[in-house]
Amino acid sequence: MPVDIEKYILGRARELGASLVGIAAAITLKNSPSYNLLSAVGTEIDGTYATSGAEAFELSEWPETVKSILVIALSHPETAPELDWFFTSGDSVGNSNLIKINRELSIWIENNLHVKTYPMPYYVEKGGVYLKDAAVFAGLGCIGKNNLLVTSEYGPRVRLRAMLLEAELTPTGPVDFDPCKDCLEYCRKVCPQKAFADKVQLPSGIDVVDPPARDSHFRRSRCMFQMDRDWETLSDSVHALASNGMERQRVSKSANPVKYCRRCEFACPVGS
Repeated sequence: MPVDIEKYILGRARELGASLVGIAAAITLKNSPSYNLLSAVGTEIDGTYATSGAEAFELSEWPETVKSILVIALSHPETAPELDWFFTSGDSVGNSNLIKINRELSIWIENNLHVKTYPMPYYVEKGGVYLKDAAVFAGLGCIGKNNLLVTSEYGPRVRLRAMLLEAELTPTGPVDFDPCKDCLEYCRKVCPQKAFADKVQLPSGIDVVDPPARDSHFRRSRCMFQMDRDWETLSDSVHALASNGMERQRVSKSANPVKYCRRCEFACPVGS
């Protein structure tokens, strides 16, 4: 195994198409803000579940041999909105690209560096990790006032994927980067549902060191309301066409895609 194994892995990830890549120690993620919040409050926050509809789930236990987490990011700029468009017939183009990079990187690491890897699914309740927390520990950026990962290169306009590695690698983060400290909060002002307008009150007696959106001014239920509206627009379109005799599978492939709200991303001046 090469002495500078981190250099080889980071370089290969970029060769495969990753915009950003970093390494975090697995043990730090187990004590990250999201995991601590989950332990203290549970999955339901602000009247909605902080998972994809799962009311209750158990976090997956990693093998004790896992020592590091590799996080990759792919730029999703405003000039390439189609990367985030979601069709009912499948995944978004950007996420498919991330899965491909992660899979090819996993194969390369195992074949060339002889390190066992575990490419992770996106959803925590399906065995994934809290990607934003992992990205912060890997030095990719910080959590902004929009409750998104903010990177110096691309702002919040990135998507993430991760894998676990059975190798104790040198972490590449966290880094001293905080563009939100004195920001005029452009992201919070453009939200159509006013998701950042007021503070979410956590249950009494619970002290969260790093609350959502840094100061708890983030109502996930309002953000999800907008996301659900975006989805319903497509669902109504598919249903209407299918009701007119068209095959539903064919309709889902030809219908206009879901274009989820990204106003808080595009309003952020960082990396633009």
